[in-house]
Amino acid sequence: MSRVSRIDKADLVYHITNRANGRQRIFSEDKDYLLFEHIVQEAQERTKMCIYSFSVMPNHWHFVISPRNDGDLGIFMRWLTLTHTQRHHASTKTIGGGHIYQGRYKSFIVSTDEHFLTLCRYVERNALRAGLVQRAEDWRWSSLWIRINAAEKAKKFLASWPVPESINYLSWINEQEEREIIDSIRSAIRRGNPFGRKEWAQKIVKQFSLESTFRTRGRPRKGT
Repeated sequence: MSRVSRIDKADLVYHITNRANGRQRIFSEDKDYLLFEHIVQEAQERTKMCIYSFSVMPNHWHFVISPRNDGDLGIFMRWLTLTHTQRHHASTKTIGGGHIYQGRYKSFIVSTDEHFLTLCRYVERNALRAGLVQRAEDWRWSSLWIRINAAEKAKKFLASWPVPESINYLSWINEQEEREIIDSIRSAIRRGNPFGRKEWAQKIVKQFSLESTFRTRGRPRKGT
């Protein structure tokens, strides 16, 4: 099977994810998460990447981001994964241990409407969905925790969202997700399909000559 075409254009919003080799645990202690957090900040400074939301889990992570220049997405991701691999091995004294990631990252484009909100909810709800916390905002290694708990200086790490965050977002994120929405996002991850209204998705597929097929599983409701 041929690889899904990689789109790397400025000002589009992307969901990015990568997972450890063999689903092994990468992050076990706070120091592991902090190491990665610092590397992400360095990668952001190098490319001026807009980071809207993220969640770092024990064996994988998700980001919703937007590059300022064509090609910056690839630069950001290559530097992030290579540097993290090197520093992880140095920290754990496993230098020469090889790759820690399963391969190239997965990505898809998301529209800046209610689908963006739904995707951020999916990303920031990861730890709650996995049973690691009682409420989504309690997961220290996420953008939601930063927006609620971090000092103002630390919050500058995150970019302003391209759509307004509902005043009911925190309540909404802690509600049970619809199975249909989870399936539609996971399908987009697997196939690299654009995530948005059918007409918008078709436009993106045509614009970038994407050959992947997609199905609209329903329109996400807003967190209002």
